[in-house]
Amino acid sequence: MDLSTSFAEINWLSVIVATIAAFAIGGLWYSPVLFSNPWQRENKLSDSEIKEANMGLIFGTSFVLNFISAIILELFIGKQADVITGLMAGLFVGIGWVATSLGTTYLFARKSLKLFFIDAGYFITYFAVMGIILGAW
Repeated sequence: MDLSTSFAEINWLSVIVATIAAFAIGGLWYSPVLFSNPWQRENKLSDSEIKEANMGLIFGTSFVLNFISAIILELFIGKQADVITGLMAGLFVGIGWVATSLGTTYLFARKSLKLFFIDAGYFITYFAVMGIILGAW
């Protein structure tokens, strides 16, 4: 793969939209509407610990990391992809690489199966949606 050509072919608008979508999914996923309370319990985080966190740093860094993920997924999918290819690539990444890696880490860290499903589900959804957006462009 010629990296300079690959970067030149990135559709930056689709990467930005995919980044925003993934960030929004995270906001909803870890909100009280969905999994905030069980996620907090499974991580043994108190309300005061949550309130004391530097949310600007957490959200800002998360956005940058989402952006990097979108760029790499765009490079992985390639410019000739369609929606189905993007979806499949996103699911393969989410299930095959991220969820399995989280699973290994959570086994050694003795994290709960419930926390695994919350976090792995987020990343599977995250990469599937990113893949759809990137493939559609």
